[in-house]
Amino acid sequence: MDYLEINKANWDERAPAHVTSAMYGVDRFADPAHLSDVVRFDLPLLGDVTGLRGVHLQCHIGTDTISLARLGARMTGLDLSPASLAEARKLAAGTDVDFHEADVYDAVDVLGAAEFDLVYTGIGALCWLPDVARWGQVVAGLLRPGGRLFIREAHPMLMALGDDLLPHYPYFETDEPIAEEDSGTYTGDGTSIGNRLTHSWDHGLGETVTGLLTAGMRLTGLVEHDSVPWEALPGHMTADEHGEWRLTSKPRSLAASFTLQAVKEG
Repeated sequence: MDYLEINKANWDERAPAHVTSAMYGVDRFADPAHLSDVVRFDLPLLGDVTGLRGVHLQCHIGTDTISLARLGARMTGLDLSPASLAEARKLAAGTDVDFHEADVYDAVDVLGAAEFDLVYTGIGALCWLPDVARWGQVVAGLLRPGGRLFIREAHPMLMALGDDLLPHYPYFETDEPIAEEDSGTYTGDGTSIGNRLTHSWDHGLGETVTGLLTAGMRLTGLVEHDSVPWEALPGHMTADEHGEWRLTSKPRSLAASFTLQAVKEG
């Protein structure tokens, strides 16, 4: 079984649990002005997206996709999990957001080349892809000349750490996946997952930047943050009022996430 089948089975099980979790706060979307905590965090760097045609890669249940649409972008979402997309379509009912089921690497074939002004990727996405340079080619393929990539992602420094705050995982991209089994999900709601196996990869910050540059993108911003929107290191982090988690002791000692922006040349 390849990594796509393994991870799809896992995410199909996670989706219904995430819809009812406090972390995603799906019920709050009944307020037409509500934005996801993730997109609200992004706003100072994201800027005005009014009128942009945007695609959200690895959109999961669509909370961030719909939030971007509420900010005025014309949004499309893409994800490999049909269960996640079923929930996204329910949440987007009555809007013009459209969703497509596909592997990220097939996005240009599915959605068309040079169709978008904005490619958006939310946090916790790149680790499910084995080749970050190939992802960079997809981003460049989707964007019109002058179009922009916006991604906030977990920092590879954080992703290399184990629960004891020591490095247990590779910082750099590896040929072989990190194969793990976990009966729960990161929302901390007590859900038990039957398809527990996942395959993931870390990608060094330099590898991610170089992949985009090689694909013809021009880096326009790179900001590192001391927080992530989930308890990535259980027992060692404290949440603020916005759902951002930082190291309880010496929070400024760890780069926990980063925001990267790039523009397609041409």
